Amino acid sequence: MAREIELKLELTPAAADALIKSDQFPAAPSVLRQRTVYFDTPARDLSGAGFQIRIREAGGLRIQTVKATGTETAGLFARPEWEQPIEDDSPVIDDTTPLRALLGAKAHEIGPAFEVHVERRTWNVTQNGTVIELVLDRGEIVAGERRTPVCEIELELKSGSPSDLFAFARRIDAIVPLKLGVLNKSERGYRLLGPAIRTVKAEPIALSLDMTAAAAFRHIAGACLRQFRLNEVLLDFNNAEALHQARVALRRLRSAFTIHKPMLEDGRFDHLRQELRWLASALGEARDLDVLIARSNGEEVRAKLEAARADAYDQARMALASPRARSLMFDLSEWLALGEWLMLPSGEEVREQPARDFAAMALDRFRRRVKRSGGDLADIDDSARHELRKDAKKLRYATEFFAALFDRKRQKRRHKKFLSALEALQDHLGALNDLATAPELLARLGLDNDPAAAALLEPGKNRAELIEEAAEAHDMFVDAKRFWR
Repeated sequence: MAREIELKLELTPAAADALIKSDQFPAAPSVLRQRTVYFDTPARDLSGAGFQIRIREAGGLRIQTVKATGTETAGLFARPEWEQPIEDDSPVIDDTTPLRALLGAKAHEIGPAFEVHVERRTWNVTQNGTVIELVLDRGEIVAGERRTPVCEIELELKSGSPSDLFAFARRIDAIVPLKLGVLNKSERGYRLLGPAIRTVKAEPIALSLDMTAAAAFRHIAGACLRQFRLNEVLLDFNNAEALHQARVALRRLRSAFTIHKPMLEDGRFDHLRQELRWLASALGEARDLDVLIARSNGEEVRAKLEAARADAYDQARMALASPRARSLMFDLSEWLALGEWLMLPSGEEVREQPARDFAAMALDRFRRRVKRSGGDLADIDDSARHELRKDAKKLRYATEFFAALFDRKRQKRRHKKFLSALEALQDHLGALNDLATAPELLARLGLDNDPAAAALLEPGKNRAELIEEAAEAHDMFVDAKRFWR
């Protein structure tokens, strides 16, 4: 069994051509055409269990590889793998890998699922004494009648420091724009076997009881980055939900920063948090307009909103494609994997705390804050209610992040009720926030004097009714039993 560490990067075909023609490499690459067949059972037992098996043919040789899938953070892949040469396209299922024990009687059901055809260029590069293999793959993935193009770089650490892997990636990004890759070829192939994906919602985070608080944070933050990147590539003018989920991913990541702040405050923490705020705000105008257009009925006001939305989407795409946004993704991925916060003595006690203990204390802390701040909803001002809404959102995300650490039957039952009460409180606070921010939003769009536009943000109830309903929702939240205790 070997262990590989590699950084996956996506680029356009034009960027790949420019990189090949650049003078960044001391020697010509080796070039090899590869055909790779991925296998699974009809019920997808292997992918469901977190494994993949493939047979790669190149240069007259066939190599079978079995991998345990999974990522530590966006872009950076590290997983155990087993390799062996074989004679043909029939996979070998024996006791040298976990597959025989995993599949049992289903081993005979394994068959081809999809194929990957690429032209692979390989360079070996030395960066500050670190040896890095750069692989540029161009081709396509084929599953029956469906196919998707491949154009990506893999930087594999052969020896030396992982930080040099990121330094070299930035060096390439200065020549041609790169994006962090969060899907390997296997995942992309499996996607071809199902319906087309239009948006990616947050998935349950697989935390385990043997994790430290630091390990749990890295899994949570990595999942948020992955959700963001998966929606970023789907974002276009006709896909409002992908934009929404990209913003949700950023909000979740910012909340994870706040929840885990006691262990994270190193020299990069504040900068990264500020850059995340910038990126989220860069998508905010487009999202606000999507919401307004969904509510609009009149043709005249809808035409004005759609014109504004077209410009907002252009601005959002420019922000996402900017060097600043690309740099942020590299910085986040490197910081999660190698950041100073992982070594600071001041945060060691918190980092090494069992994830479940840390989660319980964090949930208690944010619950107290929401309980205390919402106790007099009718008497506090809009600004205070907005802060309460933000705290409730952080508590909701923490409730989702840590769910797997409290998985007994009673805890699951309480978790469902607690989350439901919290979501109801958020909805009511959101309606109050819309009422408070409506004048500013309409003024920003130049529609503050348009009665038809102003009607789009009418909540349907007066302020007093909304506050009363929010207060009732807060009472129900306070009565909900804590699932972590």
